[in-house]
Amino acid sequence: MRRCRLHVVGASGSGTTTLARTLASYWSVPHADADDYFWVPSDPPYVAKRAEAERTALMQQVFVPREAWVLSGSMMGWGAEVVAACDAVVFLTLDPDERMRRLHAREVLRQEGQTFDPVAWEEFLTWARGYDDPQFAGRTLRAHQEWLAGVGRPVLTLDSAAGPEALRDAVLAWEP
Repeated sequence: MRRCRLHVVGASGSGTTTLARTLASYWSVPHADADDYFWVPSDPPYVAKRAEAERTALMQQVFVPREAWVLSGSMMGWGAEVVAACDAVVFLTLDPDERMRRLHAREVLRQEGQTFDPVAWEEFLTWARGYDDPQFAGRTLRAHQEWLAGVGRPVLTLDSAAGPEALRDAVLAWEP
């Protein structure tokens, strides 16, 4: 695969940001993360959402017009015009126990030096665990699969148990 406008998506903790950064670095293109546009910067983080029109307008200003970039994070349910600008999508899956282990380790590091809200942390963990439950009301594996079926772009599904370099190589070998 050549440099392009690539969207890397998957459950929280599946490695989407890590793979996106790895690919962006390899291709020397910008990396963007959907959370940076979805949430208003705050301490503690992830408290206030930006309005959808603001999110997409900011993305349109910052990176969408460029010839190539890598976007990580889910945009399921919003940002259709940004997703339409993508050339392809990589969907990462991961064993739920390993995903939650990675997520916990990541969040412990992320919270250093920031205001910690234990209630928000437990709510986040409950939300993240719900991904593998088809009855969960939030973002789920099944909802992601349905979204991907209608995204109108080539989709490569990878198990992110492999390391970032192996995943990068799988993407680079892909011919959508």
